[in-house]
Amino acid sequence: MKFLREIPPVDLIDPSELQRPEPKYADKDLSKFRDYSIDENDPLKERVRKTYRDMHLNQTVEFVKGRHDTWLKFNHFKATVREALEKLNDLIDESDPDINLPNIIHAFQSAERARLEFPEHDWLHLTALIHDLGKVMAFYGEPQWAVVGDTFPVGCEWGDSIVYRETSFQGNPDGDNPLYNTKYGMYEPHCGVDNLMMSWGHDEYMYQVLKHNKSTLPEVAMKIIRFHSFYPWHCGGDYEHLAAPQDEETKKWVLTFNRYDLYTKSETIPDIDALWPYYQSLIDKYLPGEISF
Repeated sequence: MKFLREIPPVDLIDPSELQRPEPKYADKDLSKFRDYSIDENDPLKERVRKTYRDMHLNQTVEFVKGRHDTWLKFNHFKATVREALEKLNDLIDESDPDINLPNIIHAFQSAERARLEFPEHDWLHLTALIHDLGKVMAFYGEPQWAVVGDTFPVGCEWGDSIVYRETSFQGNPDGDNPLYNTKYGMYEPHCGVDNLMMSWGHDEYMYQVLKHNKSTLPEVAMKIIRFHSFYPWHCGGDYEHLAAPQDEETKKWVLTFNRYDLYTKSETIPDIDALWPYYQSLIDKYLPGEISF
């Protein structure tokens, strides 16, 4: 199996090729990624499980509306992209079973893999670098369960492929609300993923930050950032009854990006200082100066 250099039309893509890179692109067996098995004696697995339990208990329509009101005023701080990225030196994602290193390392691992495969698409390199930048919310009072992890729509029945689905939503009040606990909930059939109210986290926040600050990244980059953690849809097969035909293009790119986001996670640390000049040139091109968070 070869990595794709040019992405063919959606109907010509084997989904397994988009989701499964060659083993040489990962430092461990591919089946070992996204291991959400429960082991009370494993501190990392317990940390991950607890993060998702808190997320699934508390992410409701009302909660997400409140986060929009709080965060989409973009009045928390101003910083350059580099300054914001450097904050991630102090963040370890408590939902991630695959890596226990500061998030900035993951940012450069992802960006360098995108750069290697698609050297001609500089916008994709920057997208990979900043895709998790919304996690800076964790430094301004937001608990990690409302910052990190897989995302899902609120306001409708929870998808079957959501991690820990069988137990961790117990007690979430939306599960007892007839407005929100049905297959379509508050949505119309095939309304499109752009029209879903996603659980609050770094994906939605960074998408909104880019829009607010008038980034010149292409729209596909914005959608990659908005939906890269929406695993129940792009990898789990859920929520197709809410997706619109045009969402297949978004899914294609998100799955392509998933190779850099997931399978590059390793203990190999890139030379960040040496890489900064190149990525600063992309920041200056697509998202220059101070931006409002």
